[in-house]
Amino acid sequence: MVGPTLIDIREHIEALATEDGQYYLRCGRTGDRPIPAAGNRFPDRATARAAARATEQYRSALRRYDPQVPYYDLIVCEEPPRDTAATQARESETDSPQNSLTEPVLTDSATPERRDLVEFCHRVAGAVFETLSESGYDGVESAVMDAYFEHAEAVGDPDELCLCLLESMASELYERLAPADQADLLADAAARLETPTDDTNPLDATLDALEQRGIIESYTRSPYSVDLDGGAGAVVVRISGYALSAENDRLPVLPVTLELCRHHAEHRPRSIQVTAVDSGWQLTCVLADIGDQNGLVSAPIDGEV
Repeated sequence: MVGPTLIDIREHIEALATEDGQYYLRCGRTGDRPIPAAGNRFPDRATARAAARATEQYRSALRRYDPQVPYYDLIVCEEPPRDTAATQARESETDSPQNSLTEPVLTDSATPERRDLVEFCHRVAGAVFETLSESGYDGVESAVMDAYFEHAEAVGDPDELCLCLLESMASELYERLAPADQADLLADAAARLETPTDDTNPLDATLDALEQRGIIESYTRSPYSVDLDGGAGAVVVRISGYALSAENDRLPVLPVTLELCRHHAEHRPRSIQVTAVDSGWQLTCVLADIGDQNGLVSAPIDGEV
């Protein structure tokens, strides 16, 4: 891409941030705190405004890959001191129009659940695109965009289109990268996402995150260490209401694997096997170290059980 890369912009925003900063960014219309500034705080209002400009630059660059990336009316907010009379005044000040950096572009008609799903898709896509760019996979990057633009001509629903982006991405990664390269790319992309704060049970945290973001509607899972033929430890998960669609006897599992990598940084998934069941899909996730890696971004469907 021309100009600063997504990685450059993200690193710039992180360099502006401080752990004890009182200022943060959010959308004045929806209250969302968009990537890549989500979770960051800044030492003063001027620095926060600089971060807001960089955030807009980042999301503008991301729209080269996905024109449906939401626009946000970013404002700078101050974390008010507790139990002070100035709290309401400061909240009123930070919500005032003069702090707005862009005019609202999209109406806020989507439900919070749909916004969560769309933002999750964009966050996953952005992390993968950053990694493709940094790793020199220009051909894969171009192929994903070509497939995505074909969908964009036929799909009018922006929520459905963001799912098509992940489906196209999973298909092209499967077709164009060896399993070992897929695994490395997923690990690098997961490292670009927000670090989980509580991973006492990484698998449940992964599935809960996918459920909260609308990627799945519900799930059940077995205990750990289900024995496979090779003796490798695995876990069986049944999911219903999966947002992504199967195609050519394969199920795109990119967002599932990426979340597993984010929560299971030390024991990343080595293989995912998929079986169709009445209520949805059964995923057998191998987390132990085995020789063969497969099904990491797009898994073959074995058939009904």
